[in-house]
Amino acid sequence: MDWMMGIGDLVVFASAFVAAGAVRKSMKMKQEVDLFADQVEEAIEQILSGKEWKETTEVTEDTLWGKCGEKFWQLYRVWNRKEADALLEKRQMKALISDISHQTKTPLANMKLYQEFLQEEALSEKGKEFLNCLEEQTGKLEFLLQSMVKMSRLETGIIQIQKERENLYQTLTAAVSQIVPAAAQKEIELYVECEENMMLDYDKKWTEEAIFNVLDNAVKYTSAGGKICVTVIRQEIFTKISVKDNGKGIRLERQAEIFTRFYREPEVHVQNGVGIGLYLTRRILELQNGYIEVHSEIGKGSEFCLYLPN
Repeated sequence: MDWMMGIGDLVVFASAFVAAGAVRKSMKMKQEVDLFADQVEEAIEQILSGKEWKETTEVTEDTLWGKCGEKFWQLYRVWNRKEADALLEKRQMKALISDISHQTKTPLANMKLYQEFLQEEALSEKGKEFLNCLEEQTGKLEFLLQSMVKMSRLETGIIQIQKERENLYQTLTAAVSQIVPAAAQKEIELYVECEENMMLDYDKKWTEEAIFNVLDNAVKYTSAGGKICVTVIRQEIFTKISVKDNGKGIRLERQAEIFTRFYREPEVHVQNGVGIGLYLTRRILELQNGYIEVHSEIGKGSEFCLYLPN
């Protein structure tokens, strides 16, 4: 009996010893995992911040960090190299844009001046027709160059969005006033509904540009005698600016494409434009943590909704 109790005690002792060993091993593993998590977090912060990576702990191959640390170091070097390349490309693009903008100003100004001189000359009917065509094409060229410069500056980050507390009603009024002449020429009715004291944090200049681009499209693609309604609603998270027309509408399969660069509807190539207005609007809103969406049906018009965070 005593022998049997001795065996039992031995089994209990052995079980306790094994359990204690398992606990120690588990605690050691937990400490190693916690240390590895801290090292990974530190490495990611250094990579994202662009600061010089200084290894603070000794790397041994039999640890979790020892197996992954070299990969993070390679990632750090690749990231830094890409950042440097991107910065160089941005500087080169900035110089190119400035050069294009500078080099085209003088020729365009001279073309307009010569056109003014020709207007004072006695021209035949055919000559007057050619002069009108020349003025129209010069205007298109100037618009194209200005649009390309705006797009490039936004994409390369040369122009930074500056958000300030502004009156959205005033910005909306400024955008609408720019398209009133074109709307009046087509006898399009314009309706605007917005609180006069609606304040919001946004970039006034670029948001006006974004709204104008959508309004300009609405006027272009709405038939004479049509109607455009602009409504502003403050929602829980975003403020929605709705521009709704009763124009030709957009096919469902094309609605995602209209926000890409240089996209133009196949049926409207006779209309003035280069196909970057809606692209610019999307980029301007995204840079302010907003977005744009469209709801449209063929023959029933379109509604463009611009969202700015409250």
